[in-house]
Amino acid sequence: MRTGLPFDDVLAAAQAGAAWAFEVLYRDLAPSVTGYLRLHGSAEPDDLASETFIGVLTGLGGFRGDEEALRAWVFTIAHRRLVDDWRRRGRRPQVTDDDGSLTTRPGGDTEDDALVRLGTDDVHRLCGLLPADQRAVLLLRILADLTVEQVAQVLGRSVGSVKALQRRGLASLRTALENGSPEGVAAGAHPFPALRR
Repeated sequence: MRTGLPFDDVLAAAQAGAAWAFEVLYRDLAPSVTGYLRLHGSAEPDDLASETFIGVLTGLGGFRGDEEALRAWVFTIAHRRLVDDWRRRGRRPQVTDDDGSLTTRPGGDTEDDALVRLGTDDVHRLCGLLPADQRAVLLLRILADLTVEQVAQVLGRSVGSVKALQRRGLASLRTALENGSPEGVAAGAHPFPALRR
């Protein structure tokens, strides 16, 4: 834990209902969960992250395991919320009249804004080059910092399948980076287009 407190103490306090302990868990995991959801094209990643942590809060009393197991459990909940969101959006597509003008307005230091924007655009573009299964494996391995076994558990796949998807995904990214990454997006990369922010 980043707080310096032993994980077992924080977990026990959170399970006993201590708000400070749940806040420690939330602050440690929320940025990664939100990033995972955002890079999967969620229209409202913050809302899905909130739903994820409501699920964590309600199920925390029954959780047993160490810090790695908690991380895998939280990302399992996040992944399920994401799949539910894809299904819900597939049944009821949402139309927006947002012209995206807010995304073009700079704020603060122009150089920093440009570098952040370029970095974010590159990450989204590179993630968009990958099929959904490869992208899910790489994001869970890198962003969520889960082991291959934990990723297999989250996605309901075999360990061998996860290793193969990771290998193919990394090879695709390496090729894209070496070739200047083509602008096209892989078929099925995002099941739904992300709304502009």
